[in-house]
Amino acid sequence: MEVDWDNYSLEDLFDMENYSYLPDLPTILSDSAPCRPESLEINQYAMVVIYALVFVLSLLGNSLVILVVLYSRVSRSVTDVYLLNLAIADLLFALTLPMWAASKAKGWIFGTALCKLVSLLKEINFYSSILLLACISVDRYLAIVHATRTLTQKRHWVKFICLGIWALSLILSLPIFIFRRAIYPPYSSPVCYEDMGANTTKWRIVMRVLPQTFGFLLPLMVMLFCYGLTLRTLFEAHMGQKHRAMRVIFAVVLIFLLCWLPYNLVLVADTLMRLRAIKETCERRNDIGRALDATEILGFFHSCLNPIIYAFIGQKFRHGLIKIMAIHGLISKEHLSKDSRPSFVGSSSGNTSTTF
Repeated sequence: MEVDWDNYSLEDLFDMENYSYLPDLPTILSDSAPCRPESLEINQYAMVVIYALVFVLSLLGNSLVILVVLYSRVSRSVTDVYLLNLAIADLLFALTLPMWAASKAKGWIFGTALCKLVSLLKEINFYSSILLLACISVDRYLAIVHATRTLTQKRHWVKFICLGIWALSLILSLPIFIFRRAIYPPYSSPVCYEDMGANTTKWRIVMRVLPQTFGFLLPLMVMLFCYGLTLRTLFEAHMGQKHRAMRVIFAVVLIFLLCWLPYNLVLVADTLMRLRAIKETCERRNDIGRALDATEILGFFHSCLNPIIYAFIGQKFRHGLIKIMAIHGLISKEHLSKDSRPSFVGSSSGNTSTTF
């Protein structure tokens, strides 16, 4: 059974008085030891298969999304640029999955440098995703509720906004990059874990509260506000075409929340337990550990789901993909003529409707 190292401080793992290490090894567990970690009872090789599946789907799907958006240079919209960056974030994270899969089976065998790098990419993926979705919600709000052209007409601003999102995501992820390293405990496989020295609990709380506030709760509030008013405007105006143009965006947001909201709620529970706001017991600690295992797997699935949404819901994405295949002779051009290009309305700049 694998230990969920993310839920335990280094003090939890070593009984300094008795010099006994506390992995998932009952034979050397001392009577005075802290709670013995328990993890979700999923076969390690089943986890490797899941990670490999997500890796293949994400690599293929997000590469196609990037290709389609880059080919649609003429009709590319502001929202398209955000979705392009979203696909890039998911693709970068997908490239780290083989190492996470190997660590599930063999422990962390890649050293400190790669430990820092893949942990950084994972965090950047999460924060950039929700910040990009928040920007899309603002763009749709301005386009539909206020029908304004001031922001979205200026295409060059979108590039700076995206650069700002990547920079903010990097800043929010820096604590993980700074503190994570490869740790080689006795009697167990190496792990990629935060080493924060003294005051581990204090630093861990800071590392959670600030990013969750600025990297999750605030963007989520922006999204709820913007989409709430956008939906009200659409229903009041009976804009059927705009309803169809918004389906992909709503689906993307919904999938993101379904994948990552459970994980963040469990993290909030764990933080409250560490703050002693709720009573800490061995049973509760292990329950939270198992919940973090399960919800993190769900979060990993997010990186491969957006392209599936585009393929099943997005007419323009399918048209763009068929066009690329026809240009390169992969399919007959008859398929392209049969595939009528969908029209879009409801842009704030005349060209800001979603590609997908």
